[in-house]
Amino acid sequence: MPIRIYNTLTRTKEIFTPLDPNNVTIYVCGITSYDYCHIGHARSALAFDMIIRYLRYRGYPVTYIRNFTDIDDKIINRAAEQNTTTEELANRFIKEFYTDMDALGIDRPTVEPKATEHINEMIGLISELISSGMAYQAGNDIYYSVNSFPEYGKLSGRKLDDMQAGARISINEQKEHPMDFVLWKGSKPGEPTWESPWGPGRPGWHIECSAMSRKYLGTTFDIHGGGQDLIFPHHENELAQSEGANKAPFVTTWIHHGFVTIKDEKMSKSLGNFLTIREIAKHYHPEVIRFFIFSTHYRNPLDFSEDAMQDATAGLDRLYNCVAAIDRLPAGDPAVTSHIAAHDKEILARMEERYQQAMNNDFNTAQAQAILFETAKLLNKIEQQLPQAPAREDVLFLRETVNILKKLAGIMGILQEDASTYLDRKKAALLANLAISEEAINALIKERNEARSQRKWARSDEIRNQLLAKNIDLKDGPEGTKWEIRRNHP
Repeated sequence: MPIRIYNTLTRTKEIFTPLDPNNVTIYVCGITSYDYCHIGHARSALAFDMIIRYLRYRGYPVTYIRNFTDIDDKIINRAAEQNTTTEELANRFIKEFYTDMDALGIDRPTVEPKATEHINEMIGLISELISSGMAYQAGNDIYYSVNSFPEYGKLSGRKLDDMQAGARISINEQKEHPMDFVLWKGSKPGEPTWESPWGPGRPGWHIECSAMSRKYLGTTFDIHGGGQDLIFPHHENELAQSEGANKAPFVTTWIHHGFVTIKDEKMSKSLGNFLTIREIAKHYHPEVIRFFIFSTHYRNPLDFSEDAMQDATAGLDRLYNCVAAIDRLPAGDPAVTSHIAAHDKEILARMEERYQQAMNNDFNTAQAQAILFETAKLLNKIEQQLPQAPAREDVLFLRETVNILKKLAGIMGILQEDASTYLDRKKAALLANLAISEEAINALIKERNEARSQRKWARSDEIRNQLLAKNIDLKDGPEGTKWEIRRNHP
């Protein structure tokens, strides 16, 4: 089954056909390292982590490049505010970035180049553009001439005439066209500088990614990704300068993920709804964050709220409870006949195929999650209908199905813990939050059972209500009384 990916460049879903099936090449724009990462950074990193895991699951070797912008106006300004160097500041927040990514279980890219380590490659690319008449010097700066690239605007769908009408030019700029963008900035007092044929200075933002992607992936590669906010101007400018210099197509497929909002409002520090990854991770398990991110298709807007995170928590718990129930099954008796209906076996046997169909449709993780839930629901039904001494072939079939379930869930980075360990730790944390121990609950249940046997119904109800006040529900059944924490409790 082919993988279809929505290509921003063509605005259609296309069958993914890598340039080299033995080496899929991907470049994703990384962070500008001057602050802690927020939930939007988490979505970007997780989206491409998922895409790369799925490609590898489908048998494609992948070379994945994600850069660090470690020189930039924001870095320079923040370093000045903190009375430190740009290098120290950038390296500090690169280290913090890894802390957050590792906490989320995100796989490291093949190479993570820093902009400042590739100044020579940028100077070389700028020199090529100048030689071909696509860039020019104005004062101490070098600009790319958008008029030299007739297809400028093809990625974003913008027309140059329309862009020009709304453009504003600073009186200090000496551009030939309002949309011309800087490739090299002449040095300014107090800023880091590097030597170049045009005098000391530093690179512009857009040239960084063109130079680094060419070095590690060549002039044309398979996938370029980032957030929707990068389509224009960053990716549009990358495309123009790369194709202008290389005289070859830059990228086959462009992938862009949607924004993250907080309670339907754009995330911003001024609104007080700016949430860092580590703030969220204090309250939610990393797999809950992953589950939440992938509950929405990567191209759609994603709204962060406590309700959404509670839904993600409950959903992940349902999957872990299912896995734990199958893990607890006995080895089974080889002499017992199978109790699993052929129809149910057929549905479970098609789980991986259906999962692939969802993911082949532009990595539709929301639909893929639904398939995992449907599988868990059927597994729960089958497990509850098994006799006390189940057939060995049924137990083996269910355990193999769960192994496949965990493998597929692993593409989204969930169900990667031992189920009992996950649930026991969660139960202990919830009980600590409720200020009651498991021993105390079991003691009250024992007292309640004794009261019921003595027909002391008032005391029995009193104990039930006492536990209910602690958000503990009791369920009486043929196998005795069981308890669980109410689902709506955080």
